[in-house]
Amino acid sequence: MTISIRSSFAFTTEAPTDALLQFAVADIPEQKLLMCRTGMTDAAKCARIPAQEDIGERVWVRADGRFEVHHEAQVEIQRQIVDLPSLKQLDPHKMPGAPVKYLFDSRYCQADKFQSFVDDQFGGTSGGARIQAIRDWVAGKFTYAPGSSDASTTALDSFIERRGICRDYAHIVVTLARASVIPARFVACYAPGVTPPDFHAVAEVFLCDPDSQDGGTWQLVDATGMAGPEDIVKIGVGRDAADVSFLTSFGMVELCEKTVQVTHD
Repeated sequence: MTISIRSSFAFTTEAPTDALLQFAVADIPEQKLLMCRTGMTDAAKCARIPAQEDIGERVWVRADGRFEVHHEAQVEIQRQIVDLPSLKQLDPHKMPGAPVKYLFDSRYCQADKFQSFVDDQFGGTSGGARIQAIRDWVAGKFTYAPGSSDASTTALDSFIERRGICRDYAHIVVTLARASVIPARFVACYAPGVTPPDFHAVAEVFLCDPDSQDGGTWQLVDATGMAGPEDIVKIGVGRDAADVSFLTSFGMVELCEKTVQVTHD
């Protein structure tokens, strides 16, 4: 199955301003990139750099005035799809080095505050069964409400309010997984079926690889229910949304417009 993506956004600056962009489909083994085209306004400076974990890339631009981005891609998903509850949890001392940083608290995900909660709410579960229980709990307790959160909203805020958007759902899943001693990271992505159409966000957790006695595997989790692992197209990953925003500015900018279209072909 081929997934087609079209996205665009524009912003303006009142003076020359540096901005870090991350919007392009990642060219990685689990998703075969069949076609990719990107157009951007000419800028005084433009430099492409690797993104977190070498999944995707970022673009530094120095914008002055109106800056536009247009991106198109066609992708074929080739990732491992497994039965999540069947996956076991790795003991911390058996984890490889790379996932360990995703056990720690980050700007939006204060996992240490939720350790008692996960023990009380999800006690008796572990590994993939714990993650499914977390996903089901978030899906059942939270209300998807566009406009109910902003760039300062943390997982703790969302836990109290019990509402949010995909970003907030991903943050709370990441936080509860980390509190359960399961490495978890934030994934910026595209996916068909997202309502309203927009950049999407899901969680990804590190569990035992069913095909390797000692290995681990990253598995996608979307508590909003809008996307499954079979049709999620990754842009990038990070500790939380601060690491993978499509637009991070180092000065004042105004977002003028943004459109995203994702379809199955």
